[in-house]
Amino acid sequence: MARQKTFFTCQQCGFQSPKWLGKCPDCQQWNTLAEESSVSTATKGRSLAAPGRPQRLTEVDVREEDRLKCGISELDRTLGGGVVSGSLVLVGGDPGIGKSTLLLQAVDQLARRGKALYVTAEESARQVKLRGERLGISAEELYLLAETSLEQIIQRVKELQPDFLVIDSIQTIFTSNLESAPGSVSQVRECAGRLMLLAKGDGLPTFLVGHVTKDGAIAGPRMLEHMVDTVLYFEGDPGHPYRILRAVKNRFGSTNEIGVFEMKEEGLTEVSNPSELFLAERPEKSAGSAVVPTLEGSRPILVELQALVSTSTFGTPQRTAIGIEHKRIALLVAILEKKVEFSIAGQDIFLNVAGGVRLDEPAVDLGAIAALASSHLNRSIEAQTVIFGEVGLTGEVRAVSRPELRVREAARLGFNRCVLPKGNLKNLEPPQGMQLIGVRHASEALEAIFD
Repeated sequence: MARQKTFFTCQQCGFQSPKWLGKCPDCQQWNTLAEESSVSTATKGRSLAAPGRPQRLTEVDVREEDRLKCGISELDRTLGGGVVSGSLVLVGGDPGIGKSTLLLQAVDQLARRGKALYVTAEESARQVKLRGERLGISAEELYLLAETSLEQIIQRVKELQPDFLVIDSIQTIFTSNLESAPGSVSQVRECAGRLMLLAKGDGLPTFLVGHVTKDGAIAGPRMLEHMVDTVLYFEGDPGHPYRILRAVKNRFGSTNEIGVFEMKEEGLTEVSNPSELFLAERPEKSAGSAVVPTLEGSRPILVELQALVSTSTFGTPQRTAIGIEHKRIALLVAILEKKVEFSIAGQDIFLNVAGGVRLDEPAVDLGAIAALASSHLNRSIEAQTVIFGEVGLTGEVRAVSRPELRVREAARLGFNRCVLPKGNLKNLEPPQGMQLIGVRHASEALEAIFD
């Protein structure tokens, strides 16, 4: 018998080495290399479909993929319009944030259109049943399978012939072809590859639940995200009832699309109008509060930025940001200090995005500057004013994408004044009752806001 080859794999990034190393040379993490046997060749030689032939690009069929609605409009929006036959969807998020709850609610709706198999590898069927009773799950064609062996799961799928499949979770599934422990890089990679072949070959829509690391990334090899068709991340602050489902990869729709949910006792409920929800408790005539229209995918959302600038009691001023990148705030404070001549660099600065939302786009720069200036001057911003625009290092206000969507959403919610980049005023028709104020510099914007 040939000697079985072993190697050492980093459990954080998937780096492989023929010998053990104390520190991974790829991700620089200590004590993450574990010994594993050679990867099974079970998937070699298998094809996703019948062999094809080369064809001209003009001959390729471009018919739209048939989509099945999940019955949860926010999930359908995030998926790009619904579930595509043969698609492989990875759902990640922190423990307890609602991944299993959402998929159980979704598969309950899908099971009314065909058979659905929910494979629970972390909980018993009884535990899932108790959660289902709390959520009101009642579909007759929803089947449960408490199993961790990949071979047994595939056999049961072949016997039942379901129309939808959920694996909860991919890190607890193992194949007997490998000797490494469940959750290891080689096990996750091999199991995901076998499930991908199953989904593509049989046209079976499959959902995978994935654990996340302490940094918030999907646990296991990075290749796992490349193998699936769609990657959805569940975001949310444990202190808030709101959850955001964000698409960071989607081969069948746009990326960065989001769905907003609220966690209640009966499960996750959809939030069809998130702007009203995030602004429901906004304090009026309070210094340090500014409303910013941000764009998440194709959806405009109005959120409140809250800033607090206070005298520092320590030698080094504090800089705390929640929901927005910390380094971005340091940059905006430097712009206020140098280009607008506000003496705030030596003060403690706190910035928070109300509602537990995370903002990544640069269009919130001008709103953050306005909130910081409002707190520093102790002057409130007019309640019916929204502010957006990107701010450069010289203090200039740059144009942002899709200004018409932002302005239209603000007008729909009753705002009548908008401070925006002057470059966005071109070919922009203001809605009825909306005053548009174009600015070129941050100092000009603050003059218009506090005039």
